[in-house]
Amino acid sequence: MQSLRAWVLAVLFLGLTLLSAPIQWLAIKLRLPLQRTYPHAYHRFLCRLFGIKIHVRGEPVRGQGVLIVANHTSYFDILVMSATLPVSFVAKSEVSSWPLFGLMSKLQRSVFVDRSKRAEAVKSAEQIRQRLKDGDTLVLFPEGTTSDGNHVLPFKSALMGSVESDIGRDGHVEYVPVQPVSISYVGYYGIPLGRENRPFFAWYGDMELVEHVLEAFKTGPLDVVVEFHKPLRVSPECGRKQLAAQAESTIREGQIKALRGEWGMVQPLVQAAE
Repeated sequence: MQSLRAWVLAVLFLGLTLLSAPIQWLAIKLRLPLQRTYPHAYHRFLCRLFGIKIHVRGEPVRGQGVLIVANHTSYFDILVMSATLPVSFVAKSEVSSWPLFGLMSKLQRSVFVDRSKRAEAVKSAEQIRQRLKDGDTLVLFPEGTTSDGNHVLPFKSALMGSVESDIGRDGHVEYVPVQPVSISYVGYYGIPLGRENRPFFAWYGDMELVEHVLEAFKTGPLDVVVEFHKPLRVSPECGRKQLAAQAESTIREGQIKALRGEWGMVQPLVQAAE
């Protein structure tokens, strides 16, 4: 039955994605507001389909550009964050060439970063800065890779400087808020998700992507806690490295509390399909 569930979900996922891609492509080409809202609706539906219940704590920054920095455990993070609110992502450049996932990233209006070339990295930082000035919500995973879901890896601060935006007419430097967000996978079939089951959802190391996705599709309902922490701002007194360290500490503390079950009972923002 689990294998049948996996293949049914895979077919539904591919079918929905192929139907959605032209809609989102057209929305981007015509610069319609739908280009921001459609991926949000698409991922909310996928979370319901896959049985992912999202429990939200705290309040996201709204009404202006914001850089969200979050810990990174799995490709499920993309679904979870996009289902929580309309966002785009900052992704490493090789993601753009991945089959299907690369197309989905492009249709999500992701910013692709090539950290191996300084000139390209600078160009990407400028693109991020402009998107933030335009009022977009961008999600950055500063760990640079995925973890096993049991702990937070050290944050890289290279792109944190993108939140400094000289947008005042008088030359005054304004700083876009940086909001730390902890993503914690806490429940499996309604019971606490232990270390032994976390690899079903955490994708890291040398795990094969397609094989891991099919295994994840075999599993049952999953509870995820998304906690929006107090926004931070870079300033002359707090540069990007200090900002990265502060965000890392905040997110690590949030994840530890969630994994210990200290997040409390929060009504799911996205309820799994019955």
